[in-house]
Amino acid sequence: MTILILIAGLVLLVVGGELLVRGAVAIAGKLGVSPLMIGLTIVGMGTSMPELAASVQAALAGSPGIALGNIVGSNIANSMLILGVAALLAPIAVARGTLWRDGGVGVLAVVALLALGLTTGLGREAGLTLIALMVGYLVLAYRQEKRAAAHSAAFDKATALENIDPALDTQTQRQSGWGVSTAFLLAGLVCIVGGGTLLVNAAVTIAREFGMSETLVGLTIVAVGTSLPELVTSAVAALRKQSEVALGNVLGSNIYNVLFIGGVTGTIAPTTVPESILGFDLPLLIAVSLGVMAMAWTGARLSRIEGVALVAGYALYIAFTAGLL
Repeated sequence: MTILILIAGLVLLVVGGELLVRGAVAIAGKLGVSPLMIGLTIVGMGTSMPELAASVQAALAGSPGIALGNIVGSNIANSMLILGVAALLAPIAVARGTLWRDGGVGVLAVVALLALGLTTGLGREAGLTLIALMVGYLVLAYRQEKRAAAHSAAFDKATALENIDPALDTQTQRQSGWGVSTAFLLAGLVCIVGGGTLLVNAAVTIAREFGMSETLVGLTIVAVGTSLPELVTSAVAALRKQSEVALGNVLGSNIYNVLFIGGVTGTIAPTTVPESILGFDLPLLIAVSLGVMAMAWTGARLSRIEGVALVAGYALYIAFTAGLL
């Protein structure tokens, strides 16, 4: 029964994120916000809604292991499982400038989270700092897109979501009436809040029933579940031979997860970073991120063999984290 509740929570989170984005895109379009800004902010954050809801709800419920485990675990899943699957479907060509710019921002974001965890914890000031860094990154991305420079990861993240749901196109959504747009927005919020509550409650119950730590549940079950939208969007991009979009979606998601979700979580519900995450998972995430950048740099692509290595590495990580090795 608990597993069914957890699945129901995940479904509500995904559906809620979809409805919320559709409503928000339509309303922003009617208010005259530029399509580029809508893509970088509203659409770009759309696939991050499940992670955001789960982490905030967990922090409010006093479960920092699930809140931070979800953020860090999602990034590890993005960098190994999702990127590995995408590379298996189609080798990923890499623009080295984009890789170092956006991949570098992602690494620095994780280093900042590690530093905060070792010093002040994820309090309100730390959360606001992360949000400020997120805003700075979006401003940089917006300026680069306006200059027609190499696409940013934030742009590719929005593109990946729009590719699997053409209804998110700004022009399409502008045709919706105010009532429909508002209804989508409100329904999305309700689903996200409800789904997050169900997911966190089920995750805590699973931890207690099976003698698992909440951190373990957050790093594995919750993290993988909330990362499903990224898996779908990156896989579709890879199948469509849009390798730069698949890579950008992962890099962008990693940035959003730490700066946006971590920032909002710390601001709304200040929490500590569990010692096990500080001592192992965050350093591992930094190492994995640098490793992926190195693999892509050496051959200007991620090959299928490297995709196999990433997926196998993720399987070993899950086995080790679960105490099976």
